[in-house]
Amino acid sequence: MPKTLKKESKRKSSSKTAKAKVSKQLSKDKEILKSLEMQLEETKDKHLRLKAEFDNFRRRKADELSALLKYDGENIIKGFIPIMNDLDRMLGSSNATNESLKDGMKLVDVKIQKYLESLDVKSFGEVGDEMDAEIHDAMMTQTDESMDDHVILSVFEKGYTYRDKVIRHAKVIVNKK
Repeated sequence: MPKTLKKESKRKSSSKTAKAKVSKQLSKDKEILKSLEMQLEETKDKHLRLKAEFDNFRRRKADELSALLKYDGENIIKGFIPIMNDLDRMLGSSNATNESLKDGMKLVDVKIQKYLESLDVKSFGEVGDEMDAEIHDAMMTQTDESMDDHVILSVFEKGYTYRDKVIRHAKVIVNKK
């Protein structure tokens, strides 16, 4: 075979092998590109999820802090309520002959009630109210034919709400026919 044919034959075969190599490399590059694109998508997804999770965390913490601040004085008020109950009992059972002492106790009671109202503390549980299991604790039942069923006949201890939260249930006697 002449030398020129041999060279041309070699060129063709080397050209085919070069094309095969390029084709192989191109296919590998495409696979790597697909793999990298998938990793990028996964990373983007993880980033979005993490961002959403952090936003939820921040919102939840802000709500918790807001609730803590909203009911900031609750423990102080809870500690003060038994003192108010004692004052109410003292006023209710007082047969004091000294009217000025009784008037002084009433004045203190009124000031305490006004101060608690300014803190948005409200009492509930009055005779004649309808029994509500959400806010009242029925200590006993009695029968009074002149009253409707489930009406409060007597109050052992008043209940209190602080803002919109019940901090103590009223202890009552309820009518049961």
